[in-house]
Amino acid sequence: MTHSKTPSTSDIQVVADIEKDLRYISSIIKQKGREILSQYTITPPQFIALQWLFEYGDMTIGDLSNKMYLACSTTTDLVDRMEKHQLVERVKDENDRRVVRIHMLKEGERIIEEVINKRQDYLQSVLKDFSETEVLLLKDNLAKLHQEMK
Repeated sequence: MTHSKTPSTSDIQVVADIEKDLRYISSIIKQKGREILSQYTITPPQFIALQWLFEYGDMTIGDLSNKMYLACSTTTDLVDRMEKHQLVERVKDENDRRVVRIHMLKEGERIIEEVINKRQDYLQSVLKDFSETEVLLLKDNLAKLHQEMK
């Protein structure tokens, strides 16, 4: 792509094609994720909450609400249901007893790991006709795109 002030028609088309492909890929991944999740007793929002806890460790309802773009009351209801299914537990902070953190339990961890492994297996099957170079290039370009978006 050229770096002039006014993008050419071909540049505009390339960006439009990239946006469209990303939208379609996102939709397919979401759908595939839901198919995998349907084999488990958790809802998509519960899975998203577990993913955040899996990646960042224990956090408060407020932290989790911000990450998920949900109201605290909605997140509280979500955590209540997850606690009933023994996926998480509320733990008082050792340094400040007023602070309560959400802690993922073994069952929550097991589900997250299984679902992520199944998603990775799916992606592996999709990438089977890509060369090793193409896969590494895709990984690097997606990482760069993600970094630029942060």
